[in-house]
Amino acid sequence: MESGAVYNETTEPQVEAPRRPLGCTARRLRGWRLPLKALQAILSLAAVICEEIVQVCIKCGGLYFFEFTSFSAVLLSLLILCVYCTQVYETFGEDKVQKV
Repeated sequence: MESGAVYNETTEPQVEAPRRPLGCTARRLRGWRLPLKALQAILSLAAVICEEIVQVCIKCGGLYFFEFTSFSAVLLSLLILCVYCTQVYETFGEDKVQKV
C-alpha cells in the first residue's frame, strides 16, 4: 500500500479563494457610498480640467488654491476607493486603515 494513498483519503483539498477581477470588491462601500465616492472623484477631476482651461487671470491666488484643493480631492477620493474596494483593507487591517 502506498503511503500517499492514506493521506489522500483523509486530507481535504485546498480551496482557493475566489478570484475577483483586479481584486475589486464593493463589500466595504455598500449602498450609496460607492457611487457617491465615484461621483466625488469624477467631479473633482472635472474641476481640475476646468481650471486648466483658464488661460488668463488677473489675481490667480484663488485659482491656484482651487486647483490645489480640487486635485487633492481627486487623489484622496481615488485613494479611498482603492483602499476600500481592493484587498488593501484586509491586508493592513481595520485598525491601521482607521488611523490613516
